Amino acid sequence: MKRVHVAAAVIRGADGRILIARRADTQHQGGLWEFPGGKVEAGETVSAALSRELKEELGIGVTAARPLIKVQHDYPDKQVLLDVWEVSSFTGDPHGAEGQPLAWVNPRDLMNYQFPQANQAIVAAARLPDQYLITPDGLETPELLRGLQKAIAGGIKLVSLRAPNGYDPKYRDLAVDATGLCAGKAQLMLKGPLEWLGDFPSAGWHLTAAQLRKYAPKGRPLAKDRWLAASCHNAEELALAEQMDVDFVTLSPVLPTQTHPNTAPLGWEQAQQLIEGFSKPVFVLGGLGPADRQQAWEIGAQGIAGIRALWPQTA
Repeated sequence: MKRVHVAAAVIRGADGRILIARRADTQHQGGLWEFPGGKVEAGETVSAALSRELKEELGIGVTAARPLIKVQHDYPDKQVLLDVWEVSSFTGDPHGAEGQPLAWVNPRDLMNYQFPQANQAIVAAARLPDQYLITPDGLETPELLRGLQKAIAGGIKLVSLRAPNGYDPKYRDLAVDATGLCAGKAQLMLKGPLEWLGDFPSAGWHLTAAQLRKYAPKGRPLAKDRWLAASCHNAEELALAEQMDVDFVTLSPVLPTQTHPNTAPLGWEQAQQLIEGFSKPVFVLGGLGPADRQQAWEIGAQGIAGIRALWPQTA
């Protein structure tokens, strides 16, 4: 069965809302919502296909777009490769030129719409930012909380609270404070034993590679309305993350790092190969900072994760 190559767009308006369209009842996966786009013709680039389809379907001209995620999905009757770009600027007023209903939706409300199975990873990518802050270790609690507050004020929307020295009561106390700081402003991802899941209902959970290996066969440990992430370093761990149905992963180390000086880095080329075989959002991690976002996007990543590079100066 030949894989159908489709160009799709996450179109973001000036107010941050995202444009979705409802599929006609007569179409494959009819009646469900989707991200606008269509088939890439032979000899056509993805960006050219996207521009053509959005002009035909919505009557808009794309003026700024970048790669967001590639998703391979196999239905019983069809295999698709969704080549998804984020469109951040366009001309014209979007309308259903083919009679299809449209809706502008707040990213967090995308969960309330029914999409084809192949679109689930796109929904996650559309809701996630392009930077993932991992808190540094070695800081006293007041300094860590001050830094976290400053990072959130500076626009950080996704934070992992590291637990480098095991899961002690101090970490739980810190998690309570961090939950308060992040409320309504940023998504907090905690680390710790899965027994704690019920104690922090607003937090997502970031699994270590060891937890991933231990729990992946048991499936997803928390509901789909909570974020689940995992730390991955190779193809085997990415396959386990797929099996566990995580929402996103970190892939590391891409470049040499101070935190793990003896670990051989993957390099950009190997990171790209690993991402191409994985159909969920990936934050690349290890020796990277905000200046590396463009290269991260070009290899198929959601964005960059960082510790010191994203941590604000708190002098």
